[in-house]
Amino acid sequence: MDNQWWKNQPTGNNINQNKKIKLSKGVIVIIVIALLLFAMLSTMWYTVNDKQQAVVTTFGKVTDVTGAGIHIKLPFGIQDATIVDTETRQKIEIGYRTLPDGTTDTVTGESKMISGDYNIVNVDFFVEYKISDPVKYLYNSHQPGDILKNLVQSEIRNVVSSYDVDKILTTGKNEIQSKIKDSLVAELAEYDLGLVISDIKIQDTEPPTVEVSEAFKEVETAKQDKETAINNAEAYENSQLPLAQAEADKLLQNAEYLKQDRINQAKKQVAMFNAMYSQYVLNPTVTVKRMYYEAIESVFPGIKVYIDASDGSTQKLLPLESFYNTTNE
Repeated sequence: MDNQWWKNQPTGNNINQNKKIKLSKGVIVIIVIALLLFAMLSTMWYTVNDKQQAVVTTFGKVTDVTGAGIHIKLPFGIQDATIVDTETRQKIEIGYRTLPDGTTDTVTGESKMISGDYNIVNVDFFVEYKISDPVKYLYNSHQPGDILKNLVQSEIRNVVSSYDVDKILTTGKNEIQSKIKDSLVAELAEYDLGLVISDIKIQDTEPPTVEVSEAFKEVETAKQDKETAINNAEAYENSQLPLAQAEADKLLQNAEYLKQDRINQAKKQVAMFNAMYSQYVLNPTVTVKRMYYEAIESVFPGIKVYIDASDGSTQKLLPLESFYNTTNE
């Protein structure tokens, strides 16, 4: 009995081993707690930059949309934040692809289209869009970017098919771009994808054959020559207009001078007439005779005029010229 009792008593080695086991368990618990705290803290915050928005969900349901800054959320997946680039302009290339080295590769299946007059034409488009509503973008549809690309291709073909090939290749590009953009805006409002079109441009248009391409190049050259001729004509017009305006001003000033001269002459004649009339009133007979002689002198220039000064018994003819000269002297 005594020997068995001693065997059951713990020795010094056993005590040390038990202490080591307890210490190891304590360290493991501390490590586990630290890891849990680290995991909890790492899932409790997120950062949003100035070009992004974050859609916050609580147990999978959208509860908030946050902007730029550092934000706190519930840990362990209770809340989740999905970062969305709402200010970054994204692009869709139709008919070509931009390679990493900066060159482009043609995608014939996307660029080849039928015009309104049943011609084949190759048209490349560049579409720029951005996310307008991050919640709708994430949850209203699956892969909204692919849906948008399909809508773009559909609207492009619908619009291009309503124009003749001449207009597609020359003067109708701006009109086509505007019409496609308006149609896409209406379609996106109906599909409610949370996307908005920023811009759409025709990158390149090519006719189906080399011969047609050369013909259209000649048309473009002729249009440029026409624009050059118009610009030259406008430049000539702008250079000649000041000269013509100056000549017109000169003529107007001369006409005004002649007008004023005529008025002055008329006033002078009126004054002379009034002066003669006043003399006529004082002595009508003498004035009438003087006017008669002046009229004869003006009607018959260069002849000698004599005045009959007979007194009844003697006939006297006096030359008017001598009296006139004497008066002038």
